[in-house]
Amino acid sequence: MTQRINVAKHLPEAYHLFIAVEKLLGESELPAATRELVKLRASQINGCGYCVDLHSRDMKKAGESDERLWSVVTWREATVYTPAERAALALTEEATRLADREAVPDAVWQEAAEHYSEKQLSLLIVAIAMINAWNRIGVTARLVPGA
Repeated sequence: MTQRINVAKHLPEAYHLFIAVEKLLGESELPAATRELVKLRASQINGCGYCVDLHSRDMKKAGESDERLWSVVTWREATVYTPAERAALALTEEATRLADREAVPDAVWQEAAEHYSEKQLSLLIVAIAMINAWNRIGVTARLVPGA
């Protein structure tokens, strides 16, 4: 696969704004492991090889176990995630697959709301939106995994 375009090179202003939001999320009260699980799961759904590779590596460097990394795609069957992480993964799937079914059912929202404050839910929504935006750049531009 060959990269089509380097969006960051041609539109650095947008990348700087994206990075600023990522910095805000990174300094927030939303747990780092949850943020990374969200990024990895959305990237898997969206087929962004670059982001799957990047976030898997980031998680491994942060000390995430192989079992938790390998099980993200089958998180419903896995027993290695907390109830809060499971709720975040469910919300991620619903918010990423908006066109596939009823957009973010109340039951999924209510489950997430049982584990996260309104501020954390807001952070979670922004984290999901950001990784979906990154995925669309990565897939459209054909960013090369491992590059």
